[in-house]
Amino acid sequence: MPIFISYSHENKEFVDKLAMQLVHRNVSVWLDRWELSIGDSIIDKVQEAVDGASALLVIMSKASISSEWCKRELSSGFLRELEEKRVVVMPVLLEDCDIPLFARGKLYADFRKNFDDGLRTVVEGVAKVTNPFLSRAKEPEYHVGWSIDWGDVNGLFAIILNFVEQAQNQPYTCLTNIEILASPIATIKYESTKKSQGEEHARAYIIKLINEHFQSQPELRPLLVTEREKVERLTVNGPDTGEEYLLRIGARRLGEDTGRDILVNTTKLILQSYRHMEAVLKQPQHRNKA
Repeated sequence: MPIFISYSHENKEFVDKLAMQLVHRNVSVWLDRWELSIGDSIIDKVQEAVDGASALLVIMSKASISSEWCKRELSSGFLRELEEKRVVVMPVLLEDCDIPLFARGKLYADFRKNFDDGLRTVVEGVAKVTNPFLSRAKEPEYHVGWSIDWGDVNGLFAIILNFVEQAQNQPYTCLTNIEILASPIATIKYESTKKSQGEEHARAYIIKLINEHFQSQPELRPLLVTEREKVERLTVNGPDTGEEYLLRIGARRLGEDTGRDILVNTTKLILQSYRHMEAVLKQPQHRNKA
């Protein structure tokens, strides 16, 4: 989903330059002057864009911090940040001004002296929220890095979810790989969804089905006793006749042997990855008009 840029129109030359640089780097942006057409409801369109954006770039200047429009956009961004428990609002400092309270505890992109340095900070920041298939989940006692591979296996579509789980202050790491092979009917459905909605949403549809299956079952928690891989195999059925996904789930530990067995919550790993995809790929929700 696009990056929403919140700004004062007094800074439109800077914002146009920043937006074009992001577009050249394949970052989708939502800019009111690019998206709104005559007759559009400004309030509804802007709210939809804020709700559906991967993140909000907030341009901080003397003009923007006093703008009622910018304040409204910020409020919506803060609510999403609280609800989704992730970074949504990304501050950009254009000039010396009275920095809003929300930004005082955040790292901001500083454009006051050098445009390229500020741009580098923005690009690095938005990369974390615009890639639905590569991320990191942090918990108080551990963190999980994960990525997704996909491709063709003998004419059938396949996805591999890779998870690396590192516990805090522990000398070992857990590696989980979930291989998903689509049946011929499921492969045809993937290709159809890719044409109608795009390949990112087609892949996310499959992960959604897998997540729904695991959420409806008792948690899958492989017990790692030795250094050998623990393997589970199962089939997840889609809503269409013949739509099947064959899963091979392998989990193993790496590092020092502490003499203790380890439980890996595979169900939670899948849920964390799907929630990230859902947040990045979410469509703007159309609000009912009074």
